[in-house]
Amino acid sequence: MSDTWSVDDHLEDILRGIRPLDPIELNLLDAQGCVLVEDVIVPAPLPPFDNSSMDGYAVRTADVEGASEEFPAVLTVIGDVAAGSGGLPTVASGQAARIMTGAPLPPGAEAVVPVEWTDGGTGGGPVDAMRAHSHAPQDATGQVRVHRPVVPRQHVRAKGSDVRPGTVALRAGTVLGPTQVGLLAAIGRGSVTVRPRPRVVVLSTGSELVAPGEALGPGQIHDANSYVLTAAARAAGAIPYRVGAVADDAETLRSTIEDQLIRADLIVTSGGVSVGAYDVVKEALSRVEAFAPGGEDDEHLDGARDAVEFRKLAMQPGKPQGFGLIGPDRTPILTLPGNPVSAYVSFELFVRPALRALMGREPLQRDTVRARLTGEAALTSPEGKRQFLRGAYTPPGDEEELGGVSPVGGADSHLIAALAQADALIDVPEKTTRLAPGDEVTVIPLD
Repeated sequence: MSDTWSVDDHLEDILRGIRPLDPIELNLLDAQGCVLVEDVIVPAPLPPFDNSSMDGYAVRTADVEGASEEFPAVLTVIGDVAAGSGGLPTVASGQAARIMTGAPLPPGAEAVVPVEWTDGGTGGGPVDAMRAHSHAPQDATGQVRVHRPVVPRQHVRAKGSDVRPGTVALRAGTVLGPTQVGLLAAIGRGSVTVRPRPRVVVLSTGSELVAPGEALGPGQIHDANSYVLTAAARAAGAIPYRVGAVADDAETLRSTIEDQLIRADLIVTSGGVSVGAYDVVKEALSRVEAFAPGGEDDEHLDGARDAVEFRKLAMQPGKPQGFGLIGPDRTPILTLPGNPVSAYVSFELFVRPALRALMGREPLQRDTVRARLTGEAALTSPEGKRQFLRGAYTPPGDEEELGGVSPVGGADSHLIAALAQADALIDVPEKTTRLAPGDEVTVIPLD
């Protein structure tokens, strides 16, 4: 391979060094955002019994056949059935049981008449009457006039109508969001086996960096990188730990990284990877003997390494990159350039897929779309470099085949204000040096 790596080759090499995290069993809420590693089988029908979908009266259908406002069916109310009721009354001919939504259908009943189709069993309005008697005792009696007929099973949720026992509730590989967590709770699962969300340690380097909220001194700037990368890691589903800025001192940086290995599934640094006099990341990590050697169980790795390798990539922004496996657990580390735009673009292209690989999520990379370049000016791109420009993407309309994308800001890698206005990256191939308005381009929509 030449001294300059392509974007695809660098990503491929990173993914060769990543294996998914070992599965663990987590409580439902702790498992949110994680990936199931096994199918979840439904143990019992849901709902577990026939129940009412309405507040109303459980009846036999023959007793209300032909009922109308002029000639209502008059039934004897034998009791109330609330959600969670046991010892259900049996509904015989000419009888009805007042029933609440979610309550089990009592024996003998075939359907539920909504309370709005009755007089509510009192002289008042039907809805108010139902509410007034919603907590009536089980032996409540009286009469109800029914003004409309029902057919068998009307307004009844059948046992097992949601899911049946023995079927698959969720497949392995499913990412657990709120609705999936709800389904697991509904079928009685209190915990599941998942791949955990990876713990990501984020730190930036530079003696000039000052934490936001603190006053700037001469030659100082606020540390944006550790914040944008921490936020990006959280948005990607990881559990981030922001260490903050580390001064331009190789020993301090090496010591900091060593201290963080105990809580890291992946480490991300920004800055200090170019060819300057103070590029401490390269200085600290190139001497891999400072870290404990990797284990011998590396069959999962293709081309395992015990060092961090620093590379030049044929891309803009983000030319200087580094990747390796460090520490006794061979923790992956990705070293990104220090300019904010370069760091964020590098995160999207390399760190985000690595995180998804750790979680066992597919696809590893964001989907791309084709769009037409909008705006008035042509774009230029350096030959031999794959350029990623910030853009504002507009999805296609009802009759349009392609959406549109317009550049946001310039190509300089320090323009973080333009980055904040962008919602997409325009992917310009290495051999493309000029794009005119109306040209078709590849776009990577962002969150």
